[in-house]
Amino acid sequence: MELNQLKPAKGSTHHDKRIGRGEGSGHGGTSTRGHKGAKSRSGYSKKVGFEGGQMPIQRRLPKFGFKNINRKEYKSINIEVIQALCDKKGWDVIAPENLIEAGLVKKSDLVKILGNGKITSKVEVRAHAFSKTAEAAIEAAQGTVVKL
Repeated sequence: MELNQLKPAKGSTHHDKRIGRGEGSGHGGTSTRGHKGAKSRSGYSKKVGFEGGQMPIQRRLPKFGFKNINRKEYKSINIEVIQALCDKKGWDVIAPENLIEAGLVKKSDLVKILGNGKITSKVEVRAHAFSKTAEAAIEAAQGTVVKL
């Protein structure tokens, strides 16, 4: 089979409605647009959020909330993931570069270590932030914590 022999599946294609091609087509006269009004005329396009003159929902609902422009977004990694990496790869230092290599974070991400799970390996963990439980768990396993 070659590209010039490809055909659509049977029944998947059909002819478009031929609108405005006379009364015999069944779509003559108003061409399925009804009588009068903006929608019947050429050049009509509805604005996004337009509700026929009714006050649009994005204007009816109150604004609320606050976006902190100085917010720091961290990618969270649990200590159970660090333990799994130590077991699988045999690393004794876990740094953001290792996590990038393992495909867990992107180069631009800030990394925060969270204390979910158990860690038994003596490992040096380098990250931008640590939760108190993660820090305590790593140090309890004779590991070291380095804040970047």
